[in-house]
Amino acid sequence: MQFIDEAKIFVRGGNGGNGCISFRREKYVPKGGPDGGNGGNGGSVVIRADRQLNTLLDFKYKRHYDGERGEHGRGKKQDGKWGKDIVLKVPCGTIVRDSQSGEMIADLVDHGQELVAVRGGKGGRGNAQFATSTNQAPRIAEPGTAAEERDIVLELKLLADVGLVGFPNAGKSTLISVISAAKPKIADYPFTTLVPNLGIVRIAEERSFVVADIPGLIEGAHEGRGLGVQFLKHIERTKALVFLIDSTCKDPKKEYTILLNELKSYSAALGKKPKIAALTKADLLDPAETKKRKSITLGRRIEVTLISAVAGKGIEALVKSMWKMIQAPRR
Repeated sequence: MQFIDEAKIFVRGGNGGNGCISFRREKYVPKGGPDGGNGGNGGSVVIRADRQLNTLLDFKYKRHYDGERGEHGRGKKQDGKWGKDIVLKVPCGTIVRDSQSGEMIADLVDHGQELVAVRGGKGGRGNAQFATSTNQAPRIAEPGTAAEERDIVLELKLLADVGLVGFPNAGKSTLISVISAAKPKIADYPFTTLVPNLGIVRIAEERSFVVADIPGLIEGAHEGRGLGVQFLKHIERTKALVFLIDSTCKDPKKEYTILLNELKSYSAALGKKPKIAALTKADLLDPAETKKRKSITLGRRIEVTLISAVAGKGIEALVKSMWKMIQAPRR
């Protein structure tokens, strides 16, 4: 399934039905009173979060959505039928913004959470509603009112507990495929991952957390270089970050610093999240290099662990560190 994380759509409610001008006409009742019914209210457009969805793909192909129009009133005081609401389902984590101002209208995080994006028009009153003691045969009725309409932008930010960040080919996809049931595309060349991947990591019968793998970053990503910048928003909601650095690279500390600076440049909040670092591909190191990498320090209170997703080395300890990190109270 194609991953789409932003869409612009036009939504409009249904117009209200018109009130009816009618008079009672029955045998033996030659001059019956007014009996025009009211028009029905128009349907609204409702946006609802659904945990079963993970993309905004449907909104790529259809961009206009209208609520159903309310029916007109009829004689014999028959009110028009109300128009049906239209419900648009979006993934949990979808932000709804006004297209013109960019203002956030709603942040639909929880399953079933709803937003009435636009309301339908109100039905007009029939002439039966205008009868008074001094005007017993009114020949007036109200038209239905027009519905609300607007252009909105849907912006998806995935919901995950831990975000994996690193340079292309650092081993993020391999790791998420080992610790969860996620099956991202894996190859030994850069930019294999072109879309974010989510994986559920289970550490006990009733204990699990969600990990997000985004495309690899490169220096200058916050300015638009490479693929990662357009997906950085998907780790903004995470509780913690894991920096994956190729242990065979020349200078792991330099790579960590570049990655951290890219996150800070994109969002100061990202740079402040709890974080740990994992040096990947440890199976490719000889004993001397392994000892040297184990002694690396990347910053104050930054836990560094040596792992190999292929060989299963250090994976259990890393998962436990992730769990511990997301359970720790925020400062």
